[in-house]
Amino acid sequence: MSILVSCLFCIAQTFITLDQALEIALSENVAVQVADKEITRTEYAKRGSYASLFPQLDGSASFQRVIEKQVMYMDFDMSSMIPGGGAGSGSGSGSESGSKNKNGIEVGRWNTFAAGVTATMPIVNLQLWESLKVAGQDVELAVEKARSSRLDMVSGVKNAFYGVLMAKETHKVYKEVYDNASANYERTKLRYEAQKASDLDLARSATTLANAVPNMYDSANAVAIALWQLKALMGVDLDEDIDVAGELYDYATDMSALYAEEDLNLDNNSTLKQLSIQAEQLASAIKMQQYAYAPSLGVAFTYNYSAMANDFEFKEYNWTPYSYVGLSLSIPIFSGGKRYYNVKQSRIQSQELDLQRKNTERQLKISIRQNINNMETAMRSFDAADTALEAAQKAYDITEASYEIGKATQTDLNDAQLALVQAKMTAASSIFNYLSAKTGLEQTLGIDYTVGSDNNKEK
Repeated sequence: MSILVSCLFCIAQTFITLDQALEIALSENVAVQVADKEITRTEYAKRGSYASLFPQLDGSASFQRVIEKQVMYMDFDMSSMIPGGGAGSGSGSGSESGSKNKNGIEVGRWNTFAAGVTATMPIVNLQLWESLKVAGQDVELAVEKARSSRLDMVSGVKNAFYGVLMAKETHKVYKEVYDNASANYERTKLRYEAQKASDLDLARSATTLANAVPNMYDSANAVAIALWQLKALMGVDLDEDIDVAGELYDYATDMSALYAEEDLNLDNNSTLKQLSIQAEQLASAIKMQQYAYAPSLGVAFTYNYSAMANDFEFKEYNWTPYSYVGLSLSIPIFSGGKRYYNVKQSRIQSQELDLQRKNTERQLKISIRQNINNMETAMRSFDAADTALEAAQKAYDITEASYEIGKATQTDLNDAQLALVQAKMTAASSIFNYLSAKTGLEQTLGIDYTVGSDNNKEK
């Protein structure tokens, strides 16, 4: 674990900023680690493919024990050549007598030993050369997929971080509602005991207090769940006692920043980049299929030592070398249409990918517009909610003061409290919706995260 992570958890509870959460996630998130390992794997695969350009050297050794020797026959009288043969072994002379002779000569020895090396190397192989290009594209695709994993992780951590702030703000609002309801109940109880409040006022204040309790506990539980989700995305232990720093309203000043029209392009979108690389791979695959029609030329070299004997007296063996070097030319002639249909198949795949790219680009453009509209809507909602919040807070303060002197009823106080809660929740939701839309827009545009950058820095 990095030094930053170790320092963060060296005390009982630690408050982390958004940048710190993202920095931890970039080093500890499992998806990011897997993506990085995939890059390493494809780089090894690329290096392995380049090995095909070098000579391939193989050693071999063999032993053979003959069970039955081969027999050689000749079209003449072989009796004189066979040990122990005589004149009576055949009759006649010339080809006629040879054709009737049933005797033959056993060829070879019982044991055969051989050892040697073989080297081969391609000289002209268009398919092989094109496959090396595909291997390089595999690495490029793995790098872009790793970048996509980082973009997804950054987006997920940001949304989780904002979710914690939203949950804490919600809990804060409901905790204030509970505190106000509790204080109001105590005041009403005192007034009731002094016979200045009715049974109905006391019952309403008690009901308001009872209704505030579930919301307070539910919102506290939501904070704990949101923190667990953030920890899981960061890749840290769920039992680590950490919390997020700041408040949701700290990001309210960031709600005036919108992207210029020229910045809303998909040049850095990871999905489209991956589709472009895949299109290049399919183009290379089509070339590879077409190159299957082209001849290939290779060179081979072999050097062997062998010995044959009827015993196992190795020091007495007569080892003889055998070697050659040569060129081999392979010319494709007929394959039953396999190469032809392979080219057709690859071209269809290329057309499918082109259609997929067009549809993906269309959907991404819709996503950009949706996020921009959501950001603008959230900004307008926050402006209205901010104004309403100021008025609702003032109205509640006046109603509360009036209730204490008996000029307002419990119903008036509850209505003022409800209006204040709605204004606070609307303002908080507007900020959260803006941040969520902005995060989605940054992911769609493919904006890479850098620590301390303007698009990530807390205001």
